[in-house]
Amino acid sequence: MAIISVATPLFCGRTRLPFRPLRHRFLWRLRAPVGPGEIRRIERWLATARICLAISFLVAVWMDPGEIRYSPWAYWLLGIYIVHGVVIMLLLRIRHQSTGSFRLLVHAADVVWPALISTFTTGQGNPFFLFFVFVLAAAAYRWGLWETVGTAAAAVCLLWGESLIFHTGFLEWADRVLLRRNLPLLQIDVGDFELKRLFMRSAYLLVMGLLLGYLAEQQKQLRAEKAVIARILGKARVESGLTGTLQEIVGELLTMYGASYALVASQDTGSQHVYVGKVVSQAEASPVLHWLESSPSDHETYLYDCPAETVYVCPAKGSSASTVVALDKTGARLRSISPTLLDSLAKQHQFQCVMAVSFIFGREWWGRIFFLDPSLTADLEEELRFLQELVRQVGPAVYNVYLLRRLRLRAGAVERARFARELHDGAVQSLIAVEMQVDVLRRQSVSQSGGVTDELGRIQGLLREEVLKLRELMQQMKSLDVDSRKLLRFLEDTVERFQRETGISARFVSEMIELNMPQPVCREIARIVQEALVNVRKHSGARQVLVRFSSADARWNLVIEDDGRGFPFSGRLSQAELEAMGKGPLVIKERIRLIEGELTIESNPGRGSRLEIRVPHKREAAYG
Repeated sequence: MAIISVATPLFCGRTRLPFRPLRHRFLWRLRAPVGPGEIRRIERWLATARICLAISFLVAVWMDPGEIRYSPWAYWLLGIYIVHGVVIMLLLRIRHQSTGSFRLLVHAADVVWPALISTFTTGQGNPFFLFFVFVLAAAAYRWGLWETVGTAAAAVCLLWGESLIFHTGFLEWADRVLLRRNLPLLQIDVGDFELKRLFMRSAYLLVMGLLLGYLAEQQKQLRAEKAVIARILGKARVESGLTGTLQEIVGELLTMYGASYALVASQDTGSQHVYVGKVVSQAEASPVLHWLESSPSDHETYLYDCPAETVYVCPAKGSSASTVVALDKTGARLRSISPTLLDSLAKQHQFQCVMAVSFIFGREWWGRIFFLDPSLTADLEEELRFLQELVRQVGPAVYNVYLLRRLRLRAGAVERARFARELHDGAVQSLIAVEMQVDVLRRQSVSQSGGVTDELGRIQGLLREEVLKLRELMQQMKSLDVDSRKLLRFLEDTVERFQRETGISARFVSEMIELNMPQPVCREIARIVQEALVNVRKHSGARQVLVRFSSADARWNLVIEDDGRGFPFSGRLSQAELEAMGKGPLVIKERIRLIEGELTIESNPGRGSRLEIRVPHKREAAYG
């Protein structure tokens, strides 16, 4: 598959894998290089095959010496080759790792060997031709296509070089030298190196090298693709939530494709809200996903209607024409896609070219991921097909994170609701019954000692306080299913319940009729109001409380005022000043920090306090 980056080295533990653009698609397999253990196994298998092959041919030649014209030099060469194979086997057993130079040297010897031994064979049938097949298979097994073709070309060059040397009188000179020293003759027939026969051998070698290399390249390519998909699937973690998972996965794709940044646009099928996030890769840190502010044109800009599932667009520049490559769901090329499809996107984001892929999470979420200015140097269709397949493989894992996250939240909510019911039906009712009995005793003891009456009144007050605490605890334990449609009504009910249970005069005022607020922000606002009212009851001694909710200047404004004791400081303090002084309600400050809001507290000891909470109209992922 055509992919544009190479990794060196591969992941080690949790180390991030650096990528850089590739210049040829077949080098893509280097993104998932062979590990040391696999290299060791490959070399040991090749060493074993080398020895077995040499011994088999030695036995075959011993049974039929005519194949090598009874030449003792051929026996010597076979013996040397066997010793060579045994030495390599021992070295591989002794040393745990083999260097690249060592493997290259062994491979060079394997290339030279069949060219030498084949000179002693007779006729057109060369029994030693299998050694050429072995060295080609070794190149394919170790590396890939171009290394295998290069090995075949080197073997062809050696054969033609031998032919050239033998036809220049080298054999006659060598035989004279051997006769002078009383050594056996070479017994090499120059006729075996005739042009036609040599040409056919060369063609066999080149075609076989091409086929073996291509098969090996496809296997390595498939392995690399699976390694990339497995690595990205490992980024899907339930603990990170859907937002964290998207951040990691899109960040990995962003780095892999060398894009400047990525945009994630998604929509809940049950609503019309479009959520747009921006993922920016950072050199020394993990990529960060920021949710952008909403816009009425988001659907037209990011989730436009298009039959293409993946598309690459490079708009026209000057005299150069536009480049558009689009694939449908089946991976077929679409020819009718116009580059004007992304005009709305170009108005909001600057880019030279863009690559987009669609995704679907079950029946609940769908959207697109845009990679701006990706570094694609290989075949664009193959790039898009792999991206399409990658998203299809990773999509179910991301959706599982979403479902498991929801199941965990629901399971926790159900358990908390059950516990709250048990508290209400058990401890709360018992405390109320005891409080009523104490009240009866207190009334009956009015005519008796005043000390007993006062003590019973104190106990009755403690019981009422504990009942209120338990009710507040049950309220906090209940799951908040609050969105923008329910928030205003929920806040009004919360304030009314507070007044009914505590006797403190409380009022809720809203300047809005309709609200468009992300659900996570709604939940935090509801919890902040609950926590603030609890603090008023426990600590302020107030007689009146006012909760006001409004929107102005692209901010939601929540104000909570009371006429109680106030905070132990006088004046108006911002959130930064509160943090520096260690003042203010800790739980409320933490919740405001989660929604990136601002807290200001105005306190006048003995005359009450005022909490002002401002939350920007900023997008938050509705899916966690």
